[in-house]
Amino acid sequence: ISGYSLVVQARDSGTPPLSSSVTVNVDISDVNDNSPVFTPANYTAVIQENKPVGTSILQLVVTDKDSFHNGPPFTFTILTGNEEEEFTLDPHGVLRSAVIFKHMVATEYVLCVQAKDSGKPQQVSHTYVQVRVIEESIHKPTAIPLEIFIVTMEDDFPGGVIGKIHATDQDVYDVLTYTLKSEQKSLFKVNSHDGKIIALGGLDNGKYVLNVSVSDGRFQVPIDVVVHVEQLLQEMLQNTVTIRFENVSPEDFVGLHMHGFRRTLRNAVLSQKQDSLHIISIQPVAGSSQLDMLFAVQMHNSGFYKPAYLIQKLTNARRHLENVIRISAILEKNCSGLDCQEQHCEQSLSIDSHSLMTYSTARISFVCPRFYRNVRCMC
Repeated sequence: ISGYSLVVQARDSGTPPLSSSVTVNVDISDVNDNSPVFTPANYTAVIQENKPVGTSILQLVVTDKDSFHNGPPFTFTILTGNEEEEFTLDPHGVLRSAVIFKHMVATEYVLCVQAKDSGKPQQVSHTYVQVRVIEESIHKPTAIPLEIFIVTMEDDFPGGVIGKIHATDQDVYDVLTYTLKSEQKSLFKVNSHDGKIIALGGLDNGKYVLNVSVSDGRFQVPIDVVVHVEQLLQEMLQNTVTIRFENVSPEDFVGLHMHGFRRTLRNAVLSQKQDSLHIISIQPVAGSSQLDMLFAVQMHNSGFYKPAYLIQKLTNARRHLENVIRISAILEKNCSGLDCQEQHCEQSLSIDSHSLMTYSTARISFVCPRFYRNVRCMC
């Protein structure tokens, strides 16, 4: 406890008694009676042979229960095990290589490291660090090609995470890093540690082939990453149809069913090969395991098929479509819960282009805007 705040009252013996109060603050000054604590108590680490001088091997973690002026900054010293000066330890507790290690020369080092706090008198503690030297990488990283589909309103893409590269390496201790060629960094970024791909705002309609690679420090492997950007037209939103699927998550639909269902859907609703199928958005139905897919079909001469025509086509081909995935309903309007009786149901569809949903799998990523339906009864 670093302090106490007391309220002290003095009261006299008169009639009536009078009193007054004063606050007394008692600060407890810290004595440096706690030694630094290593977490964990002892360390093990590995370094591959032939790594360059200055390679980071280990980050020491030290805490101290004393107040700040009796704790950090800590002073680190290697007491034993570093007689040949193979290692260095910086003021931040990072252990680095000072030589190029060879597995045939030595396979293991044991260092005794001391941490000293900033109090007076100083307190110290010790830890042991076991460093194993392993053979350098013999396996190249492997990465899965990634295809990304982005749907956005005209010139209104806000940017964000659009997918993640999945890469592995059979060398257990390899650390993989991801890079993107500099000429593409004005439009995209790749997180060097986890492979997440970030698109910056304002992407134009079209296809982008990203020059991405993954490295284990010895081998560098290119990765096929293709980004397709489709900008929606306002006219599309007035001619949409919704297919509602049963018991499927967005990620499973994107990774397992989207390509096959798109192909089957094209065969079912396209009147001519030049027509274009546009999947506008996919979105879970709140409070259920259902999934809505919003789409429109553009004629080769630039107009759009009316929803009633598409629904007729879908109804005729429903059994064929369900060979790919189970369909719960085919919706033009979504008036469930409204009792319009002899009146008509009017639906308006709105797209929130700044609320993007990213459904990412190892091979395919689908980025689309959130959509909202507003329905009401009309005379």
